[in-house]
Amino acid sequence: MHLPADKAECRRRFSSDCPSRDLFDQIADKWTMMVLTVLDDGPLRFNAIRRGLEGVTQKALTHCLRRLERNGLVERRVLATSPVAVEYAITPLGRSLQPPFRALYRWTREAMPKVEAARAVFDARAGVAGDRSSEAPDSDPKEPPVA
Repeated sequence: MHLPADKAECRRRFSSDCPSRDLFDQIADKWTMMVLTVLDDGPLRFNAIRRGLEGVTQKALTHCLRRLERNGLVERRVLATSPVAVEYAITPLGRSLQPPFRALYRWTREAMPKVEAARAVFDARAGVAGDRSSEAPDSDPKEPPVA
């Protein structure tokens, strides 16, 4: 792994070779917090995890679990059953993420009324009807392009 010469520069600019970027990408992944939450009560098999995450595809869950395992946040265990089964469990390192995840979840619940109000103001100003929260424009058509 290549480390930037200046760690302060890495933190300040989120440079592409900053090793924390890859880990941050994993932690901020769409499914990571939910997978770790589903595993909070104990080890589960793949399909049990999938049932606990409405909307996750097999491919997305497989990718997420592999990244979690690679980063030491989840442990994959092969069970000597017939047929062979696999279960996933949170590691102590993965458990150390639960307090900040809980705080973030609490913040989302507390801030949601303000976020919804901000969306309504934005949508009214932009002339947008309905919930288009995932379709934020790259630029405001009333503003000149940034050079």
